[in-house]
Amino acid sequence: MRKINKYILILAAGVCFTGCTKFDDDINTNPNKPAKVSGTQLIANSEMYLPGIANNAYGSLYPQYLANTTYIDDARYTTVNFNFYSLYYGPLMNLESVINSKTLDGNEGPVENQVAVAKILKAYFFWHLTDRWGDLPYSQALKGSENLNPAYDKQEQIYDNLFLLLDEANATLTNSTGAIKNDIVYGGASLSWKKFANTIHMLMALRLSKVNENKAKTEFNKALNAGIIDNNAANFVYKHLAEETNENYWYTSYTRQGRNWYALSKPLVDLMQGTADPRLATYADKNAKGNYVGLAYGLSDAVKVEEYSLLGSNLRKQTSPVYLVTYAQALFAKAEAAKAGWIPGGDAAAETNYKQAIEASVRQWNNNDVTGLDNFLTQPEVAYTAAEGTRKIATQRWVHLFLNGYESWSEWRRTGFPVLAPAPNNNNKQIPRREGYPTQERLNNTNNYNQAVSSFPYGGSDNLDARVWWDNPNK
Repeated sequence: MRKINKYILILAAGVCFTGCTKFDDDINTNPNKPAKVSGTQLIANSEMYLPGIANNAYGSLYPQYLANTTYIDDARYTTVNFNFYSLYYGPLMNLESVINSKTLDGNEGPVENQVAVAKILKAYFFWHLTDRWGDLPYSQALKGSENLNPAYDKQEQIYDNLFLLLDEANATLTNSTGAIKNDIVYGGASLSWKKFANTIHMLMALRLSKVNENKAKTEFNKALNAGIIDNNAANFVYKHLAEETNENYWYTSYTRQGRNWYALSKPLVDLMQGTADPRLATYADKNAKGNYVGLAYGLSDAVKVEEYSLLGSNLRKQTSPVYLVTYAQALFAKAEAAKAGWIPGGDAAAETNYKQAIEASVRQWNNNDVTGLDNFLTQPEVAYTAAEGTRKIATQRWVHLFLNGYESWSEWRRTGFPVLAPAPNNNNKQIPRREGYPTQERLNNTNNYNQAVSSFPYGGSDNLDARVWWDNPNK
């Protein structure tokens, strides 16, 4: 495990050997229950769940970044129900404890900043959850034994509450009295947390483009004007360590377990090769014959691994970072907003932000090496045009979000780009639009579960085909 300045979460219990004057005080004090809560250690523990939001096999299969070389059923949508409990009783319960605590330790940094960071992370985790499942326990959740059967909030209401939560955090973060301790992402820097909060606020607003464009535009501009991630150094990134308990998921899979179960998909490799994309050498290794070859998605039989391009070696090192929210994402969002008329500049501004987004992406993935970038930007499939602007922005965002599968899947569901075909031989199933609730909810929270399923915004059953609220099928 990580040491105290390397993310380990140990509550130090002080033991009094000298200077104790009251015997009653000694025997009535629990050394394992400090008088003040270590909010920053609860925050750090919550942050350790962040890689799982992006480094997730199913998340990377839905938007077709990867294809299975074996255990091919995963890409044929055979798993319907997914469990969300670990995020509730893990990071979200930790963060709720910080938000509601009256005894946070000011020696670990400004108390208002500890609470604000907890609110931002709570918003980020719930955003991820609701975009996968739709309606969820929210307002009645995280109450412990006080409410074991929480009602489900509508996704629209969850979004409204998350916007407010981010506003509250932004209003209280201060730079005046130092950084909070134990923050393993931004080192406690409040300005970095402000930019991250505003960026996810802006990205969340974009998600509403097909259900409430006026609100989407208002929330988008509010966040943009408050200050967003403005360079790659400010990216929201989880950095792994050179130790087994804190290593990259893909290192564990490919190297520690020797499981070459995933190759890059044919749709992704074909697109990148066809446009001379300089990121391909980072995303993929060449096959045994020295070529980049993508694997057709969702085949019905296992394949010979050596014939296909596996995930790039630099992305599956023990210490490989996980990119969660990035400068390039923010620029792609601005490009789309300009194209839609939400911000000034029209197609000229859209093109500028689009090109800057691609450059930021290439710099992020290729360690600031922009070799081949100029040629890439002139490729017919890449060069911005007014007529194809929306499609090209969405497609290049898809390329950029590589391995951040659930986020990319959400953007694909919202925009419909790039055009992807469902896996063949899958009993006529389409690419999933949501994930099914945990099967335990049918037994543990029956009435609230049934109510949630019966009121899906566009109908359907608790399966992969129903749509979340912002995934409007009529637009």
